[in-house]
Amino acid sequence: MSQVNAELNSAYKTILNVIGGIEPRIAEATRQELADQRASLKLIASENYASLPVLATMGTWFSDKYAEGTVGHRFYAGCQNVDTVESVAAEHARNLFGAEYAYVQPHSGIDANLVAYWAILANRIESPALEQLGAKTVNDLTEQDWETLRKTFGEQRVMGMALDAGGHLTHGFRHNISGKMFHQRSYGTDPETGLIDYDKLRRDAKEFKPLILIAGYSAYPRRVNFATMREIADEVGAVLMVDMAHFAGLVAGKIFQGDENPIAHADVVTTTTHKSLRGPRGGMVLSTKEFAADIDRGCPMVLGGPLSHMMAAKAVALAEAQTADFQTYAQNVADNAQSLAEGFLKRGGKLVTGGTDNHLVLLDVTTFGLTGRQAESALLDAGVVTNRNSIPQDPNGAWYTSGVRLGTPALTTRGFTGEDFDRVAELIVDVLENTTPVTASTGKPGKAKYTLADGVADRTKQAANELLNNHPLYPGLEL
Repeated sequence: MSQVNAELNSAYKTILNVIGGIEPRIAEATRQELADQRASLKLIASENYASLPVLATMGTWFSDKYAEGTVGHRFYAGCQNVDTVESVAAEHARNLFGAEYAYVQPHSGIDANLVAYWAILANRIESPALEQLGAKTVNDLTEQDWETLRKTFGEQRVMGMALDAGGHLTHGFRHNISGKMFHQRSYGTDPETGLIDYDKLRRDAKEFKPLILIAGYSAYPRRVNFATMREIADEVGAVLMVDMAHFAGLVAGKIFQGDENPIAHADVVTTTTHKSLRGPRGGMVLSTKEFAADIDRGCPMVLGGPLSHMMAAKAVALAEAQTADFQTYAQNVADNAQSLAEGFLKRGGKLVTGGTDNHLVLLDVTTFGLTGRQAESALLDAGVVTNRNSIPQDPNGAWYTSGVRLGTPALTTRGFTGEDFDRVAELIVDVLENTTPVTASTGKPGKAKYTLADGVADRTKQAANELLNNHPLYPGLEL
């Protein structure tokens, strides 16, 4: 992360002083958040550090605008500058990913997925149904027609990766709206290797015949063959939708190419703009031209008014991602994940799938006699920020879990090297080896309580500080 110049340092200091004059607790919490992030090993795979220009872009008067609709077709007057912002962000997205169409309004990855689901329904179900009912638009439908259309919409099927195999809750998980919108079936991974079994997936898809086949993941430490997923989708007449929220930065950085590039094979691709893409928190939908008109209906179909200041920040981040520096960063993210994985393996750690070839590793902590929740909490005590995560066929369920997910994007942004990540693996193994589960009062093994041996937290924090001080966060920024 490059050195902060004097102008930016002065600007951020002034901003916090102004905020502090109105609500000092917020200013202090903001300063403390920076201090906390500087002092911890952030290994959450879905987090990163946006650049100061991206952060600054979020705090402008674009936040004051209502701009429902699309470029040139707003429901409010005075949106000509918002049109510029949205057009530039979409242009950068198309150029960066090589997509035919880009929609930059979604407020989050979940919103992007909802837009995608409804756009696919509109494209493949609503339009043919309107024609069959003799209607030109939904405004022409009678109440009986609406009943028919609602029933047709409600009978559609979706197939996505199971949550314990590494999928996301928006891929048809029953407690999420996606699992209520559709008849749903999940595909898992091979119980021996932890890898996607494409032959079994193909057989299941032919039996289930989903309208939408979802590829992509939240905690799968391997790459996906999207060319094969395309073949399967075509064989069953499904729309191939890819959620690349986690690995968008590796696509943008040209690490995932050919069969591993979702843009070249999918009908619709959704993503967040933070995570490995290193932009502001938000979402985005990319697609072929076939789905463009339906996705453009995202607001008001699913979304509220677009957040113009966030679209502006997306534009800045997408411009940053088109540089040679970003490609180097993306390669370092992948290389560092390899180093982290190798660091665990040589110290006896057990990894789901036996390793990684993307930006994350999934550590099975049952070999330490721990649940994911115990491991996550003990590591946090020692200044290492991770998140517990399910592993395939997880015996501890989705709350306590048996794994810990670790990602390299954030610390790579700070400049961590492969040698640094090997040291990180050493620190984590040391903490987990010195964590003991505590038996619950019922006499049964506890799933949340634990004890950390004396002195371990302090020595881990001291070692972590040495690493962190070598790679300062926002160097030169003093608030």
